[in-house]
Amino acid sequence: MPLLHSELGLPARLYDRPFGGARVQPRKRLQVAILALLAVALAAPEPCSSAHASAWELDPAATRIAFSVKNLSVAHVEGTFRLTSGRVVLDDGDLSRSTIEAVIDAGSVDTDEPERDAHLRSADFLDVTRYPTIAFRSTRIEQADGDHWKVTGDLTVRGTTRSVVLDVQRSTAEGSRASAHVSTTIERRDFGITYSGFAVGKQVAITIDAVGIKPPADAPPG
Repeated sequence: MPLLHSELGLPARLYDRPFGGARVQPRKRLQVAILALLAVALAAPEPCSSAHASAWELDPAATRIAFSVKNLSVAHVEGTFRLTSGRVVLDDGDLSRSTIEAVIDAGSVDTDEPERDAHLRSADFLDVTRYPTIAFRSTRIEQADGDHWKVTGDLTVRGTTRSVVLDVQRSTAEGSRASAHVSTTIERRDFGITYSGFAVGKQVAITIDAVGIKPPADAPPG
C-alpha cells in the first residue's frame, strides 16, 4: 500500500493540479481488499445462539477504496484502487475467530492524472509489472468498543508483508447485504516504497466503504 500520491515524484506542476472528484481507491489493493473484507465481516448480523460459520463475499462494484497523501505542492493528493475480490468467514459463535482476506488490483491506482498514475505503477512505486496485486489476510479481530473493531492482519505490497491494524466501524446489515467503514494509516517505506521525489509524503491514509454480499444458503462453497 505504499503508493503515496505525494510521493509520485512527478514535476511540481502535476501535483499542483486538483484531482477531479478526488476518488478514493488506495493503491494498496491488499489493504483495500482486506479492509473491505473486514468491514463486511464486522457488519454482519449479531451472532446467533447456534454457533456456525457464514461466508460473505465483498462486492467489487460497490466497495469504495480511497487513499490520501500530503504534498508540499498541494494540500493532499487523493486516489482510488479497485477491489478484485474479498471474502469474510464469520464465526457466529466467536467473532474473534473470524477471518478476512482480500485482493486489490495494484494497476488500478487512479489519481485523475494519467502521467502520475503511470509513475505510480512503475518500479519507483507499486511496480505492478512484478507485483500486480495487493493482498490482506487477517490474523486477529477484537472489539475495541461498541461498534468499533480492531482488525490486525498481514498486508502484502510489492512482495513485502507487514502487520497493519484496521479500525472498522460496523454500519448496517440488511438481509443478504452488509456495509462497514474501515480506516488505517500506513508508512509506505515499510513496504519498500522509498522513492523520495519532490515533496512526497510518507504517511498514507486509507479509507474503505465496504459492501458485502451473503451468498444464498444453497450456493456452492467458494
